[in-house]
Amino acid sequence: MKVAPTLADTTRSEFLKFRTVRATFIGLATFVVLTIGLAVLITLVIKSNWSQRPLAEKLAFDPVATSLAGVFFAQFAVGVMGARFITSEYASGAIRTTLAAVPRRVHLVLAKAIVLLITFLIASEVVVFIAFVTGQAIYKSGHLPSMSLADGTVLRAVIMAGVYLTLLTLIGFGLGLLLRTTSTTISVYVTVLLIIPIIVNFLPSSWQDHITKFLPSDLGASMLSPTSSTRSFAWVTASVVLALYTAAIVAIGTVTLVRRDA
Repeated sequence: MKVAPTLADTTRSEFLKFRTVRATFIGLATFVVLTIGLAVLITLVIKSNWSQRPLAEKLAFDPVATSLAGVFFAQFAVGVMGARFITSEYASGAIRTTLAAVPRRVHLVLAKAIVLLITFLIASEVVVFIAFVTGQAIYKSGHLPSMSLADGTVLRAVIMAGVYLTLLTLIGFGLGLLLRTTSTTISVYVTVLLIIPIIVNFLPSSWQDHITKFLPSDLGASMLSPTSSTRSFAWVTASVVLALYTAAIVAIGTVTLVRRDA
């Protein structure tokens, strides 16, 4: 009688699968370039134009947010990678082989989620810390206002930037479970992060205040900001809400995988 693989066995197999696919390295390279590369570019531009900036802009200058500006673009890279971790198997037909080898479909989802969680939590934290430190070094070299990780609120903001990207990776994965195809998943993902916030901006301001703070992009902004805003959730609440979104999407995707044919 064939024994079904354990969760540990499945996780090891999925990690091996993840790290041996060329698309993984391309995606991670894109993620690094977007986060660190844009941080360097943006901070250098700010440094070079600092003397021409109006006094009001100088007073409102946020050295933390500007050095982490690459996160806005990196969120699309991590979402695509999370989605492709499952949709690529549907595209190639390999999902049938995978499900035959791992009949416990919940174990398969958990294994893939564990691989993504560990990989992107480590990668995201390393990358955002490098982006922040590099950006602050550029500001210091130009005698611009800068911040230090010795400040607890700044340290928290940088750490939560990595958490935000990790949760978005899992959201992309959950949407991939639901939608199966890469193109459809990416379209929905981009719509949620980019298109819906634009649409909300055209709504009456009284509506915007109630809707905007629940959007994933605004939740991320609250998580990354060293300061709080009266129009948005505090960073703790924002983190919990985004984590609940992530858990719900992955859970619904898991139920869908279990109930329907490959």
